Amino acid sequence: MVLGEIMQLDPLKILRELVEIKSVNNPSEGVKPSIEVPKYIQEKLSEIGVESDVIEVDGYYSVYGKIGDGRPIILFMAHFDTVPVDVSQWSYPPFKLTIDNGKGYGRGSVDDKGNVAAIMTMLSNLIEHRFNGSVLFAFTGDEEIGGRRGAAVIRDKLIESGLKPDYMVNCDGHGMMVIIRRRCGFNVQVKVPSRKIKVTGRLIKKRFEIRAPVYETRHAAYFMPGVDSHPFIAASEYLMYHPNTKVISVEGGFIKSNVIPSWIELKVVEEGEGEEFTVDEGLTQLIRTIIPIVRSPVKPEKYSDYGVSITPNIYLEENGFHRLVIDVRAMTINLEDLAPIKESILENIPEAEVTMRGGTGYLYTDKNEDIVRYSLSILQELGVKSKTMEGAGASDSRYFAPLGVKCIDFGPLGGNIHGPNEYIIVDSLYTTAKFYEKLALKLLG
Repeated sequence: MVLGEIMQLDPLKILRELVEIKSVNNPSEGVKPSIEVPKYIQEKLSEIGVESDVIEVDGYYSVYGKIGDGRPIILFMAHFDTVPVDVSQWSYPPFKLTIDNGKGYGRGSVDDKGNVAAIMTMLSNLIEHRFNGSVLFAFTGDEEIGGRRGAAVIRDKLIESGLKPDYMVNCDGHGMMVIIRRRCGFNVQVKVPSRKIKVTGRLIKKRFEIRAPVYETRHAAYFMPGVDSHPFIAASEYLMYHPNTKVISVEGGFIKSNVIPSWIELKVVEEGEGEEFTVDEGLTQLIRTIIPIVRSPVKPEKYSDYGVSITPNIYLEENGFHRLVIDVRAMTINLEDLAPIKESILENIPEAEVTMRGGTGYLYTDKNEDIVRYSLSILQELGVKSKTMEGAGASDSRYFAPLGVKCIDFGPLGGNIHGPNEYIIVDSLYTTAKFYEKLALKLLG
């Protein structure tokens, strides 16, 4: 292919096509992203003369490739899997990109298919330049469930091949800000036995709904105590202030361990005169214990603007047991630092089974590193007012930062991450692709 025949990609066209390919990741329902998106990416890149490989691990797919040779080595990574959708809460079709007043609505538009489109566009532009060094690219399909079959696999492959990156741009940020810190994610599960008894009283149904008056999102990492209202935490407070109330059952808009349920409904009995009902003391105590859990004094290793986030987002009833799944975010990798959470649980429910996992790593890059300084300078050239900041959620950069790779996270403007009517600011999509191109060339010298 001669230079004049190179076809430049349009990020908005790519994003439209990506959104229409469902790639929901929902292990609780046995749903995995298919190979359809990786095949689409591979075919589009092949059209511009960029070869790539598709890697499969346990039914999860990633696309990987390289242009250029030698050092420095820069890795650009984004993910194409998305969280599930509650269609009833959307004003736009979630699997069709709808442009309305400069915003592109659709599941994955900003998290993270917009970044996939931006990297692909960058590659189509980058191959027109001569440069020294290597640009690696990877698109993964399991970021939303931890990245162990995606980013971790890519990391190991690069190390084994002698291609450990010098720099990484993890294209899973937002707001066109240079993200230099992100906390580690943990999963805590509490399992308690059902204990049913009969009581007399009055049947009541209490419904609690999420409220996020400042930043509309369902992503657990963005939950701000004192500003936002978490329905499960509100339900726990209700039970604490009504000690003679027992729970019969709980329902809710449960989606994923790091997605705040949009609503919770308790069916309870207020003890006293009335009819006889069967209630569950195990479930009652579990929900009451949520308040002590979220106030557990966890002390992390390093500073974070967001401190520690503890949110209970999934409830399951199975085989005579109640299970609560809690999302924890902290700037630490040590499970031992989460001991106060376990202590809070066992103090209130001695018979509870508590399991904790996580601790892969966190992003923590000095603002004086070249990749950070260059990023801010290039954004200024592009007319973007940016600054360094901390991202609330975890990201796949945590697999590379502990190895000494200089990492940042970045992404276009948008909103409603993990929530209904997720959107991307269309103009920022083009600027993001141009930023990635300029940053790659600057780092390559």
